[in-house]
Order: sequence, then C-alpha cells, then structure tokens
Amino acid sequence: MCQLFINADSDLWKSQTKSLRIDGVSTSIRIENFFWTTLEEIATRDRMTVNQLITKLYFESMDADHDLGNFTSFLRVCCARYHALMAAGELSPALNEELCNVPSAAILERESARWTERGKLVKAASPRSRMH
Repeated sequence: MCQLFINADSDLWKSQTKSLRIDGVSTSIRIENFFWTTLEEIATRDRMTVNQLITKLYFESMDADHDLGNFTSFLRVCCARYHALMAAGELSPALNEELCNVPSAAILERESARWTERGKLVKAASPRSRMH
C-alpha cells in the first residue's frame, strides 16, 4: 500500500510560493505543486486565473463568516474536496464544464451524508474498535 504513495512523483509534494494581491494587499501563498495544479484546473473550468480564483474564494469565505486563520489549509481542503467530488461522480472531470453551474446545495447534502456514513464505517473498521 505504501508504494502507491512513496513512489509517486516527488514534484507533487514540493512546495512553491506564489505572490498575489487580495483587495490591494500583497500576500503570498506557499503550497505543494499538487495543489497549485488542482487550483489551476478549478480556475480554468470557470475561466479564471488562479489569482482570481483565490481572491474569489477569499471574499466568499469572508462573506460566509468563515475563520480564515489558515487560508492555505482551506485551499488544500478545497482541492481535496474537488478531487473527492469527482471520484464520487458529483463533478464531471470535463474541463469545459463550469463549476459555477453545478447544483451546489444538492451536492453538499449528498457529500455530508457520505461523510457521515464514511465516518461510521471507518470507526467500525478501525483496529481499536475491533479490540473492544
């Protein structure tokens, strides 16, 4: 199992820092190449640059009153969820299908149900639960 992860292209986990402006303020974000590539893909789908996507996510997160104390972690989770939603069949992998047009509320409801069920399955299958 570990070979699946150990033998992956090491460029995927190399970090890269990019500078951008959000609301006129210069900032930089340092994340792994895997996430930069994923952000590029997400941005491309909605005809934006990565900087435009990050700025949009930042402002929409602020509007939703999210704690942005670790915005970089938020971006990583966005990328992981993007891939998980594609794996679950909720999002098409077609780069010409815009994400701004997906039925977000229905997808979020199904995602929540999957996470709840998955948590129960993981808990039941964990070595600790079998010991009791």
